[in-house]
Amino acid sequence: MLPREPFKNIEEIKEELRSKGLRGWRITRGKVRSIVKRYRFKDFVEAVNFIERVKDIAEEMEHHPDICIFNYNNVKVSLTTHDAGGITQWDIELALRIEELYRSIKTSPKP
Repeated sequence: MLPREPFKNIEEIKEELRSKGLRGWRITRGKVRSIVKRYRFKDFVEAVNFIERVKDIAEEMEHHPDICIFNYNNVKVSLTTHDAGGITQWDIELALRIEELYRSIKTSPKP
């Protein structure tokens, strides 16, 4: 099981994102920090299908992101470990799995 202790500071989080190749994720600065990324799809159906597949990963990990769909084809994913009060290795792992999913969708042949 992944550690659920929050990273100590923003620099630790930035380094972890860099070392894992998680480009485009930004760190929010609020009461509870989170990492956030926006994904764009060709249409609403593709965006909703992505959310459905993220749901499956989240259920498997028992770690659930905040997800918002906007402008019909944009999805914003926000990750934090609420019970730890910040960003943990758990969030990094889920971000990696979401990135893998997104790459597989964008590189799969279209019918």
